[in-house]
Amino acid sequence: MSKRNDRRAFLGKFIAGLSGIVALPLLTRAEEKEAESNNQTKEKDMKKIKKIRPLSFQWETSDPFLFCVHHEDNFPNGNENFGPDQSLLSGRNTGSDFILKDGWRMYHGSKVPGFPGHPHRGFETITVVRNGLVDHADSTGASGRYGNGDVQWMTAGKGVQHSEMFPLLNKNERNPLELFQIWLNLPRKSKMVEPHFKMFWSESIPVFQSDNDKVKVEVLVGKYDTYSAPAAPPDSWASDPNNDVCILNIHMEEGSEFELKATNDGINRTLFFYEGTGLEIEDETIPHYHAVEVQPDTDLKIQSISGINKLLMLQGRPINEPVVQHGPFVMNTRAEIHEAFEDYHSTQFGGWPWESYDVVHGAKKIRFAKHSDGREEIKEA
Repeated sequence: MSKRNDRRAFLGKFIAGLSGIVALPLLTRAEEKEAESNNQTKEKDMKKIKKIRPLSFQWETSDPFLFCVHHEDNFPNGNENFGPDQSLLSGRNTGSDFILKDGWRMYHGSKVPGFPGHPHRGFETITVVRNGLVDHADSTGASGRYGNGDVQWMTAGKGVQHSEMFPLLNKNERNPLELFQIWLNLPRKSKMVEPHFKMFWSESIPVFQSDNDKVKVEVLVGKYDTYSAPAAPPDSWASDPNNDVCILNIHMEEGSEFELKATNDGINRTLFFYEGTGLEIEDETIPHYHAVEVQPDTDLKIQSISGINKLLMLQGRPINEPVVQHGPFVMNTRAEIHEAFEDYHSTQFGGWPWESYDVVHGAKKIRFAKHSDGREEIKEA
């Protein structure tokens, strides 16, 4: 198979892996305004909790976010090629392995777990790695290894290919990995900006504690109270403070309480209860692995009744533009989606400067970022 056909085949598999994401219906601006007005009227009469819903593999989110995925894999010992022993791949749909088996998945990887080189256009990825390390490479020539609390923010803009591989660096013990990948939409004016990526190293992320240190809150994106995360990339919807984009990770010990402070009216705010079984919000019991959409302009009482409970908060002002999404491309019209596919097949969004599509950056456990302009950042492991 030629390299060109191989890339077409991979793109097909990648889109199939995102088959749960469909093109959203297009609304006229008049319909949008009418729906927005109706929603605002209804919300004024609703209680602090607007909606509680179960989570699936891909978390449903609200504008300006597109979706979120929580990856949690207990990978086995690694071999000399930074992947699992080949015998452990038996019975897996290699190349598109999304069924949890023995506590882990290969995803689109064949030798190393992860996502070999694939394209994006029209939105941003925010990757929050809680545990383990991720190797990044992209079509601009940039690369990096990050994890254990780091956040990578990539603006795809007019088009970029990147790979996200999960190298199994430990040969004598298991290789656990936990991360969130959040897709944040770009407004129409920024859909075709130049690609860009930025690192928020764990050392630069604000963390504060409350309730006698039984509650720990990480301000991953944006501003909360007096705490501010590093600045968003320049073309991001989050770069404008009026859009109130904020991502928090909240860790609560048993018997603790946290008051989530109000933000501005008109903001979408959702809490994702991803770990634990003993959580209450405004005295209402929240089932495990559920999302809670809440009113933004009122303080919210959150209680950890039993055990350790963890929540991810996504918050932001809606962009309120039509969204058409097909696989790795997110635009405003179906014609623009068609154009994205044509551009990718003809230009490969700049090509792929690496020897393979599943790039791994060696055995050293060191965090680094090498940007397309040659600038380098190196951190301790």
